[in-house]
Amino acid sequence: MMMLSCVLMVLVYTADKTGCSYQSHGGSDKNGAGGGGRDVNAVKPDANQYSGPQFDPETPRNVTALEGKSAYLTCKVKNLDNKTVSWIRHRDIHILTVGAYTYTSDQRFQAIHHRSHSDQWTLHIKWAQKRDAGIYECQVSTQPVRSIFVTLNVVVPSASISGGPDIHVNEGSTINLTCIVKFSPEPPSYIFWYHYDEVISYDSLRGGVSVVTEKGDVTVSYLLIQDAVQADSGKYTCNPSNADLSSVVVHVLNGESPAAMQTGSAGLSNSSITILCVMILSWTFTRTDDQLR
Repeated sequence: MMMLSCVLMVLVYTADKTGCSYQSHGGSDKNGAGGGGRDVNAVKPDANQYSGPQFDPETPRNVTALEGKSAYLTCKVKNLDNKTVSWIRHRDIHILTVGAYTYTSDQRFQAIHHRSHSDQWTLHIKWAQKRDAGIYECQVSTQPVRSIFVTLNVVVPSASISGGPDIHVNEGSTINLTCIVKFSPEPPSYIFWYHYDEVISYDSLRGGVSVVTEKGDVTVSYLLIQDAVQADSGKYTCNPSNADLSSVVVHVLNGESPAAMQTGSAGLSNSSITILCVMILSWTFTRTDDQLR
């Protein structure tokens, strides 16, 4: 009995010195909740209560830039306090900027930070090249570090004329050329059409020439030439202001010609299809007749 008392005294003394408390499995906290042997006063971490640096969810994660133009990667960080924002290129794990300072010999890269937008840190890439495309990391110097990733796409706008490289039309019909401009961050400011090396004039003495252009994410320009004649044959070029040109050759046909030449397809003419059908029917009837015999 005396031994048990001594043990209890040692436990009480130790608990008092270390600040530890003991709860039985059936005990309750001050509010009457069961402790289950755990310290009910322990505070659990709550992600919603994090008060350190936080990335703005509206930060663009995909950026498209036109080759040869400037690209801007923006990172917005709230509650930065005394932490630092850095931009890192993932391709070679190269630190490009730290705070408002640039750490690369490539003078096309520049850190931009304005006091009027204290939560915004921008990586400016001048004269963007195809090799600049890839993943960039915006990193905050917390422990552990916090990061978001931004993908840069560098595009070269392209133009193509539907139905090329050769287009066949009947004399007297309408030449309808469709030029499609893709991968352009902004619509071309203009699109010129050429016949050979001369700009097509819409108010020429020939008449019957019109152009309709629909601008958008994909810009489409239609060149319409009514009452086609032999002189309208030749090379036609679509030349957008912000894309490489595209050309086709138009053939204005005089008289009867196979449908394959008129449409530019590899399909059979109507007469060829008729002959083929007759041959198949003849072969079918022959086999049926042989089987009946």
